[in-house]
Amino acid sequence: MFSRFNSFPTHMDYKGQKLAEQIFQGVILVSAVIGFIYGLIIEQFGWTVYIMLAGFTISCLLTLPPWPMYRRNPLTWQPIVPEMPETREKSQENLKKKKHK
Repeated sequence: MFSRFNSFPTHMDYKGQKLAEQIFQGVILVSAVIGFIYGLIIEQFGWTVYIMLAGFTISCLLTLPPWPMYRRNPLTWQPIVPEMPETREKSQENLKKKKHK
């Protein structure tokens, strides 16, 4: 049963995180402005709060799950190069020499 959950991606790349943050802030800002104006017109502060909560819910649904639009720019990692034992010993000797200078 849990193997199904392991197949779902759970990450975003850096550009995706930036996009999610911009969408989140934009939706919150728009809902705040709309809620304030609507609440001012009908003179009911409660509707301002309801519209803000609706905007918050919509922004959470748009930005919290790792949708594919947030994974378009994956990082390319350098391949692992095995380190030779002689090289490691030489680098450790160089570090010891630098410490004593």
